[in-house]
Amino acid sequence: MDNIYLLIIVIFAALLGFELIKKVPATLHTPLMSGSNAISGITLVGALASSGTENELLSIVLGTLAVALASINVVGGYLVTDRMLSMFKKKQR
Repeated sequence: MDNIYLLIIVIFAALLGFELIKKVPATLHTPLMSGSNAISGITLVGALASSGTENELLSIVLGTLAVALASINVVGGYLVTDRMLSMFKKKQR
């Protein structure tokens, strides 16, 4: 029963996050990307902490998956932010 509540919370959070990001103007994307990169870094630390707490196979697999996905999110977010910020630089002649 608790798993159903957790699944409902995850689905609700995903839908709410999608709606919020969809309505953000393009000029605010770079600052929001920087903020979400910081949050993803916190997620990465939490995934690292939880991946080695128990010796169960499921815990280790899910923790490793969480670390991998959070790492991809952090690296990709910084690459996108860097690319967006480079669009605002003056071009060298």
